[in-house]
Amino acid sequence: MASLIQGYTYDIFISYRQKDNKGDIWVSEFVEVLKTELESTFKEDISVYFDINPHDGLLETHDVDASLQDKLKCLIFVPIISRTYCDPKSFAWEHEFKAFIDQASNDKFGLKVKLPNGNVASRILPIQIHDLYPEDKAMLEKELGGVLRAIEFIYKEPGVNKPLTDVDDDKKNLNNTKYRIQINKVANAIEEILLGLKKVQSAIAEEEKNNIISSSPNYNTIKNISDSKHLEKEEKFKKKIIIYSFSSFIISLSLIAIYIFASGSTLPFSERDWIIVSDFENQTLNPVFDKSPVLCERHPKLR
Repeated sequence: MASLIQGYTYDIFISYRQKDNKGDIWVSEFVEVLKTELESTFKEDISVYFDINPHDGLLETHDVDASLQDKLKCLIFVPIISRTYCDPKSFAWEHEFKAFIDQASNDKFGLKVKLPNGNVASRILPIQIHDLYPEDKAMLEKELGGVLRAIEFIYKEPGVNKPLTDVDDDKKNLNNTKYRIQINKVANAIEEILLGLKKVQSAIAEEEKNNIISSSPNYNTIKNISDSKHLEKEEKFKKKIIIYSFSSFIISLSLIAIYIFASGSTLPFSERDWIIVSDFENQTLNPVFDKSPVLCERHPKLR
């Protein structure tokens, strides 16, 4: 089963020390119960890698890093933190825990992710089944780069320090924790981290899409054609505005002229009357007055 996000092998990688799964097989039972809880939490199928085979017996000729590199390409790393897990000599510590930190720190998401509620969480989700020795806790926090924030499955009574099981009485437990409640906390924490990773993945995909479009050889050509068409549309619009404005002006003048002539009105210069006077007899003997006909304006009193 592939991961929810393309390019990753698993959604969850369960890392544990083989010693902690002997006897009551606590880790195997935890993984089975967690898978059931995940099925009721997610609509999609969540892929979980859990290797029940012992790693400490690998031969010297085996390429451990290459064998686990593909499997460790997961979204969330879940280490089962016990009294024996924090051991530089153990396979889980060196080839799973530290290897995931190095690998996740350099992939596209990084080791920490922003959750939907705005908080930040690590892609390492520790499950703590024992109280740790101070030196082991210090070594663990040094690799994590901060304070250990784990979901605890620890049953404690005076003189008791063991993994919490489903049959343990929470009233007797000094931590007052219930196994089923803690399982639900793990599933909800996984859901938050996966939702945060999906959001980051969507942002990365959108950025890559924009980069591909902008780097395309035809992008500038298409953009220039689009800009040219836009300018052409603007020019056509301006011409239409000018034509419509001029046409409206002509139509207005025509309507005014039609109204004036239809109502019988005359223009201002026609208010003055003129008469033609001709055939005057020149009795002055002055040749200047021999010109005829002569235009004379009617005297106002004669109107």
